Amino acid sequence: MSAPATAISRSRIPALLWLLPVCLAALFWVFWPGIDEMVKIWFVRPEYSHAVLIPPIALYLAWQKRVELANVAVEPSWAGVAMVVASVGVNLLGQLSTVFVLQQLAFLGALCGLIVAFAGWPTLRILRTPLLVLAFMVPLPNMIWNNFSSQLQLLSSQLGVQVIRLFGISVFVEGNVIDLGGYKLQVAEACDGLRYLFPLLTLGFLMANFFRVAMWKRVALFLSSIPITIFMNSFRIGTIGVMVEHWGPGMAEGFLHEFQGWVVFMAATALMLVEMMFLARVGKDRRPWRDVFGIEPPPSRPIHYRVHSASTPFIASTVTLLGVAGVISLVPQAAESTPARQLFYAFPTQIEGWSGRRSVMEQDFITALALNDYIMADYTRSGRDPVNFYVAWYDSQKDTVTHSPRSCLPGTGWQMTTFEQVDLPGVMHGSKPLRVNRVQIELGAQKQLVYYWFQQRGRIVTNEYLVKWFLFWDSLTRHRSDGALVRLVTPVIGQETLAASDARLQQFAADVVPKLAPYIPD
Repeated sequence: MSAPATAISRSRIPALLWLLPVCLAALFWVFWPGIDEMVKIWFVRPEYSHAVLIPPIALYLAWQKRVELANVAVEPSWAGVAMVVASVGVNLLGQLSTVFVLQQLAFLGALCGLIVAFAGWPTLRILRTPLLVLAFMVPLPNMIWNNFSSQLQLLSSQLGVQVIRLFGISVFVEGNVIDLGGYKLQVAEACDGLRYLFPLLTLGFLMANFFRVAMWKRVALFLSSIPITIFMNSFRIGTIGVMVEHWGPGMAEGFLHEFQGWVVFMAATALMLVEMMFLARVGKDRRPWRDVFGIEPPPSRPIHYRVHSASTPFIASTVTLLGVAGVISLVPQAAESTPARQLFYAFPTQIEGWSGRRSVMEQDFITALALNDYIMADYTRSGRDPVNFYVAWYDSQKDTVTHSPRSCLPGTGWQMTTFEQVDLPGVMHGSKPLRVNRVQIELGAQKQLVYYWFQQRGRIVTNEYLVKWFLFWDSLTRHRSDGALVRLVTPVIGQETLAASDARLQQFAADVVPKLAPYIPD
């Protein structure tokens, strides 16, 4: 019998052996900035420390498919070339705009495109699980990360307090601060639950992959990792509070604190295993545990692989990557531009009858906010009419996003009762009235009024998502990502009306905004 049309002679194997590593080298060269940033995050953020294991796991999952890969029909497709070209374009946008998540997702897209160009859609379908696992190693964008973390901190604090109260301990919570009377627990980013959630999501996906039951059960198992994480993290916070109450602050610090984290993660994993055992017994399809779950390699019988020639689409994809790699090597990268500006240490403390007194932010907060310059001062007029004035300046926001008061204020215990966007009459920025976010917040009997806006490269922006869009656009077209957050806060004093507080903030804004130009350049 004649050999299959897709088989080649041994003399043609060397051509594929050198073309494949050349293709992979070009792929990593083109996408290296995004890959490099991703790997750095793995070793900096504990939430992603598990990601170093994901590539080997993906390779193992692909190896498990070796019997299917040996028998699948090879159907190279030009659609793979289109996928590679599109991914290179997205990667270029990501590099120009310094949005690393675009580069990282584009890398996965190019990898899928090469598989389609080399072997076709049937092979990609077989490898879909290993490729999906790789998506779990891509870090969330900072804007989504910050908002998600803030919300999880608040939720974990509230649930943790309920656990503490179950033990008859009197406790008070303000945002993400748990007050035990003699000691305050700060539910910071390290306790928001994300360091459990991302590893547990990955683990849940893998467990669902090996769970040989109905699809709805596998989906339920995967999604359950989210509430399990929240519950277990809140339980951990509650138990820490109980231990601090009985044995002192040392229970919330050092090795014991980290050890508790490992115990909680292992307990969450055990809960998911119990859930799997329960789901296996639900419905008509009831089988023994060993039949519905197991990590077993394919049969060890001999597998006869057919070595196929490098298809024309695969060669075209390789040439495309090599061409882009060559351009990247020869064309210098555009440097990010930061405009000249005055530092806030020179900002006046006497402004149109307002007298200011500066405050110094603790270094921990400066580090967490990742800002480059700031001013924080309390201004009064004739010894009254207090206004807190705060501006955070960032030379570059490519690796961070300005923290929004909308996310940060609830963490301090203040609750937003009203939130709206308004134009301030008589306060101009350029030819337009200044538009701000107007927020009324309350903490017990205390009330405050807040104005804030994002002043970004000549624009006044009040929407956090538009901030990200303009950051993308200006990085792409102007090679700039600098910007500032401006916030004004005044208390509602005694029986004072909100109209009086509004008038005070509007007057201060009218006096201070013209002074900002040298410090926040357009």
